[in-house]
Amino acid sequence: MPADRPPSFVDVAVIGAGAAGIAAARALARAPLDVVVLEARDRIGGRARTLDMNGTGLDMGCGWLHSADENVLAGMAEAQGFTIDRTPPPWESQAFNHEMSAAEQAEFRAAFAAFEERVAEAAGGGREGPASTMFEPGGRWNPRIDAISGALNGARFAEVSIRDYDAYRDTGVNWRVAEGYGRLIARLGEDPPVVSDCPVACIDRSGPILKLLTARGTVEARAVIVTVPTDLIAREALRFDPPLPTLVEAAAGLPLGLASKLHMTVDGADDFPKDSQLWGRADTADTGGYHLRPFGRPMIEGWFGGDIARALEAEGEAAFFAFASDELVHLLGSAMRRRLAPVAASMWGAEPWSMGAYSHALPGHADDRARLAAPVENRLFLAGEATSPDFYGTAHGAWMEGERAARQALSALGLDPGRGPGDDGA
Repeated sequence: MPADRPPSFVDVAVIGAGAAGIAAARALARAPLDVVVLEARDRIGGRARTLDMNGTGLDMGCGWLHSADENVLAGMAEAQGFTIDRTPPPWESQAFNHEMSAAEQAEFRAAFAAFEERVAEAAGGGREGPASTMFEPGGRWNPRIDAISGALNGARFAEVSIRDYDAYRDTGVNWRVAEGYGRLIARLGEDPPVVSDCPVACIDRSGPILKLLTARGTVEARAVIVTVPTDLIAREALRFDPPLPTLVEAAAGLPLGLASKLHMTVDGADDFPKDSQLWGRADTADTGGYHLRPFGRPMIEGWFGGDIARALEAEGEAAFFAFASDELVHLLGSAMRRRLAPVAASMWGAEPWSMGAYSHALPGHADDRARLAAPVENRLFLAGEATSPDFYGTAHGAWMEGERAARQALSALGLDPGRGPGDDGA
């Protein structure tokens, strides 16, 4: 539960109360240790956040239990009384054929599959570089493939490592938490001792005990687990003294891309098939994807990734709705403009404790995930979606990495690290 002030001394301090930090704290709670979680925001959940709209949960951050058949959080959600929606994801069902004919849809799917096969072959042969070099030269569907990269990576494929993209493991099973993914993470974070509104500016590692300089005083700790986003480390919003240039360089090689969401209500929603999708344009990556009637609700959820997300965020929240309205009018007719109303847009790039959505490895930096995860002096451990070797960019990847860091910290303190990933239970 949130506390007013941090203790002056703990065995383990966890920085960040997102999925990784909560997982670490829950794992550490099994041991006879004094633990505190220091969170810069005034809430629990990190980049998992659910807004309430008349009882409906709107996920502004992560919203999908990706690889749900292997996802450690899926079973935990049901154990906590949350509803798992197993409706097939919208990207498997295009609404209408206004955007692309059935034949064109098949052609695009084949082109994307061929692109991913070329990436896998290149990675298997040890080749590295921008994933965009695997595009078919002059291929008709290259802009759409890059738009998909905006959703997957928060950046275009020119900024994404061949080897790292290939390393991602996707079982193809995708479910949702009906009440909201952010609410699930917040529920799981109710028991650990969290101090909110407590950003950590510096970790002083000059002595035998680590000293954390926070907005609410100094906290001393025998070990520290850091779960903040990579951009905060790369830009030294969280500093180390003495400096750790290797760690900073690894974080810089794993920048946060930007994937933004816009929730809108729509009148006459019964005109649209439930849980279906439209994309705005096929000739440019600067377009949006639109999830029609998520959960059957009278709403549309817009997705924007990479360059277009950053451009719109720079203009302000209203720019997302203006852009989406223009695209949906183009797709579905002029009457759409008066049927739509904005509800909320995410602004993760502008949020100072995030600076983006989720990480991608820059070309040549596929090994930086392992470098970032390497313990420092056997008392400083980093964890989060960015350190996950194959489930990066996901909340369950962050959760598993938080548990991994907790096991390392327990071992360093001479305690039994206990069970493996996902054994936390409910």
